[in-house]
Amino acid sequence: MTQTTQIVLARRPQGAVTSDCFRLERPALPALGDNQILVRTLYLSLDPYMRPRMTELRSYTPPFELDQPLTGGAVAEVLESRNPKFAAGNIVTGMLNWATHQVHDGRGLRKVERDAAPLSAHLGILGMPGFTAWHGMLRMGQPKAGETVFVSAATGAVGQLAGQLAKLQGARVVGCAGDDAKCGYATSALGYDACFNHRTETDYGAVLDRLCPDGIDVDFENVGGAIFHAVFARMKNFGRMVMCGAISEYQDSKPQPGPEKMFTIVQRRLRIEGFIVSDHMAGMGAFVTEVGALLKAGKIHHRETVVEGLEQAPTAFIGLLKGENFGKLVVKVG
Repeated sequence: MTQTTQIVLARRPQGAVTSDCFRLERPALPALGDNQILVRTLYLSLDPYMRPRMTELRSYTPPFELDQPLTGGAVAEVLESRNPKFAAGNIVTGMLNWATHQVHDGRGLRKVERDAAPLSAHLGILGMPGFTAWHGMLRMGQPKAGETVFVSAATGAVGQLAGQLAKLQGARVVGCAGDDAKCGYATSALGYDACFNHRTETDYGAVLDRLCPDGIDVDFENVGGAIFHAVFARMKNFGRMVMCGAISEYQDSKPQPGPEKMFTIVQRRLRIEGFIVSDHMAGMGAFVTEVGALLKAGKIHHRETVVEGLEQAPTAFIGLLKGENFGKLVVKVG
């Protein structure tokens, strides 16, 4: 009998997430049934979209259940299998529990090559965040040479690739991040033309007027709130706003109002579109092929924050919501 260590949702947060929202448990796992596999988690992904799932608000994905393990993207090793699609030793990725071990039916898991890339990359640059950036920027934003693109959370798990993809299309790319070191990384390693620290340069309208004097053609929105409002007012005719996330609003107890003068959408013929990347999984293969080749050729770069130990996941997740991570945040479990 295998024992697992898992983290469950102990209570739903009211406002900011706190450590008592989580509880660590060590239950025994059942024996494998037909078509089941036993997996050992190697890396666990922590992502902003998990915060809305901690509440009971109606959303695009069901909320986490109280007293049940939280779930997220993970890379795991198959230890035992009674499923003909998987063998012991296979490396798989998909949605798994916040747990060291789990019995799973294999649905939604896909095998990855052990040595094709660092295993954590399948949760970041070659995983859901990378696919989000690729689909949102190239298929929705469609930046063109000479256009100005703005990316909020420029060095986050999604933003770091979104900006690079826009640069490869010949666009001028401006972003914002939460400290000077992140902004320096955006311009020195990721190729951003400019990046400002949104914690110290808080007159967002003034800084955008300076960095984007001719306006903005494409907004890849990850932050929301006041930054989104300032960008909205500076969109050019026929601009495209790709609504990927709004991390600054996830812990608000009341919804924030929208930007002023919504008739701007009509006047400037804007296209504002939100998306959930799980609706577009048919493009995953094309994404992995294209971005994998760019990564292998050294044409794109990425950064990770790796936290050691499953028990550190709650603290790391709370830090993620405060912007403490640098690049993709993963927990090394096994």
